[in-house]
Amino acid sequence: MDEPVKEPKRRLVAPQSELIRLERRLFLKQGLSLGALTLLSGCDVTDTDSVQKALWTMSRWNDRVQAAIFDPDKLAPEYPESAITKPFPFNAYYPEAKAPRVEGAGYKLELGGMIRDKKPWTLPELYALPQSSQITRHICVEGWSAIGKWSGVRFRTFLERIGADLSAKYVGFKCADDYYTSIDMPTALHPQTLLTFRFADQILPTAYGFPMKLRIPTKLGFKNPKYITAMFVTNDNPGGYWEDQGYNWFSGL
Repeated sequence: MDEPVKEPKRRLVAPQSELIRLERRLFLKQGLSLGALTLLSGCDVTDTDSVQKALWTMSRWNDRVQAAIFDPDKLAPEYPESAITKPFPFNAYYPEAKAPRVEGAGYKLELGGMIRDKKPWTLPELYALPQSSQITRHICVEGWSAIGKWSGVRFRTFLERIGADLSAKYVGFKCADDYYTSIDMPTALHPQTLLTFRFADQILPTAYGFPMKLRIPTKLGFKNPKYITAMFVTNDNPGGYWEDQGYNWFSGL
């Protein structure tokens, strides 16, 4: 396995159009949290339960709007190798030294939920699937972005191979670092959504999610789980690590 890439000393800034969209979302979230919330919902801002309930209602409404306007055929921009960010940033809610070390030899991807064939998958079996690559931009909710090259199996291909119910609403993920998240099925089936095993043509380093990372260039970075150990298909929204703390669940770009 490659040595982890050191965390960069500077942040990389997203293109202006992406930052404007991100800033607009954050402005709306902040603006609705107090004064505007009172006007729209009629709740008493001194009543914590009422405020939280109204904010969650607005967030879920925002999810539905984003899902309704999501275009499953629209592709995120792809870039030449000359545009790749070096070094690519490490990103997690802990320092790089605490990234989980998964033993590849004994690894098995666990499957559950609305899937016909729940047989666990080893890394050699996953590596044997048809592979493709993309050079796309990772956009972090914190305001930076970076371009990287990712390779793996199209997630739709994998879901079809295991007999997942493609009419279900959600796919959930559990990770070796206790992170968890979930995505909508249309995003799971998007042609650029990859279950990746390599970064920059090398086996995925620990820093970037070995043994596997789900790469979704149509969503913000925190919706791209790494160190994946299990996945499941369901009609019940599984939430997520950050989503359960108030982040917008859909988080599409």
